[in-house]
Amino acid sequence: MTDVTDGVLHTLFHSDQGGHEQVVLCQDRASGLKAVIAIHSTALGPALGGTRFYPYVSEEEAVADALNLSRGMSYKNAMAGLDHGGGKAVIIGDPERIKSEELLLAYGRFVDSLGGRYVTACDVGTYVADMDVVARETRWATGRSPENGGAGDSSVLTAYGVFQGMRASAQHLWGDPTLRGRKVGVAGVGKVGHHLVEHLLQDGAEVVITDVREESVRRILDKHPQIIAVADTDALIRTEGLDVYAPCALGGALNDDSVPALTATVVCGAANNQLAHPGVEKDLADRGILYAPDYVVNAGGVIQVADELHGFDFDRCKAKASKIFDTTLAIFARAKEDGIPPAAAADRIAEHRMAEARKR
Repeated sequence: MTDVTDGVLHTLFHSDQGGHEQVVLCQDRASGLKAVIAIHSTALGPALGGTRFYPYVSEEEAVADALNLSRGMSYKNAMAGLDHGGGKAVIIGDPERIKSEELLLAYGRFVDSLGGRYVTACDVGTYVADMDVVARETRWATGRSPENGGAGDSSVLTAYGVFQGMRASAQHLWGDPTLRGRKVGVAGVGKVGHHLVEHLLQDGAEVVITDVREESVRRILDKHPQIIAVADTDALIRTEGLDVYAPCALGGALNDDSVPALTATVVCGAANNQLAHPGVEKDLADRGILYAPDYVVNAGGVIQVADELHGFDFDRCKAKASKIFDTTLAIFARAKEDGIPPAAAADRIAEHRMAEARKR
C-alpha cells in the first residue's frame, strides 16, 4: 500500500477531518475523466454540494480537497436549515484543456449511479451550461439553466448571503448593520466576488479588489473606476485602514502568514474552507478580528440549488438567504456566551442539528 493511500485512509478513518460515509473514485478513460465524489453525511437528507473542476497537483491533493469540501457542506447545509447532508465532487484536470461533453456525460453517469445519495451543482471550474450536460445523464444535478428547468447562476444569492453576513458583522461590532463608509477588501472578483462588489457599492462602502485574473479586475474597473485595485492578496490584506477582508477565491486564505498581517477587524467572505488549519480561528480572536464562519455566510448558493429540486422560486430563496443575517448574529452571541471563537460556535450548532437528526 502506498504512502498516498495510507494518508487518505488515515484521514477517512482516524482523523477529526474524516468520518465520511462514502468516497467514490471515478474514472472514464475514453473521455479522460478522473473524479472523486465524497459523501460526508446523509443524516439530514441526501448529500448536496457542487462539482469542482481543478488542475490538482496530485490525486492525493484532489481527494483531500473533496474530503474537506464535503465535510464543510454538511455543516453549511445544517446551518442553512436545509434537509440535506454534505457532499462534494472534484474533477481532476484543467477545465480549459480537458472539459468536454463526453467527460461531463460520463461524470453524470457516476452521479446517477449513487441513486440520489449525492446531488451535485456548480463550483469552481463548472458552470450552468455544464450542469445542463450532466443533467442529461442524471436527475440529481441542480444549478441548471432556466431554459432547462433550473435556477440558473447560484453565485447571485451566494454574494447576497455574504453581504448579509457582513451586515451582521457590522451590527455586532459597530452597532449598525451597514458597510457605509467602511473600507472592504475583496480578494477574488469572479463569479461571486463581482456580485458582492455591487452590493457593497450600493451600501456606500469603499471597495478595494484583487484577482489573479486581470480580465476580472478590468471588468470591475471599467464599470466602477472609483474602485482601487491592488497587485495581489498580500497587498490587499495589508491595506491601510481596511475594515473588512472578504476572501472570495480558493480556500486556506486565513493562515499563519496572513492572519498576523491582516489590517481588517472583520473577515467575511465567500471562499470555502478559509481556515488553513484548526487553531486559526483562535489566532483571529486573539488579534481581535471578528470572523464570520465561511460556511454560514456563503450558503446562499446552496439554498438556491436546493430549492431547485422542489420547483425554483427566486423570491422564496432570497427570503431564506436573508436569514443568514440573523444566523450570523446568533453565532456571534453563542460565541460570546460560551467564550469560544465564532467558528467553534457555528460548529457546535451544526453538530447538534446533525446529531439530533441521527436520533430520529
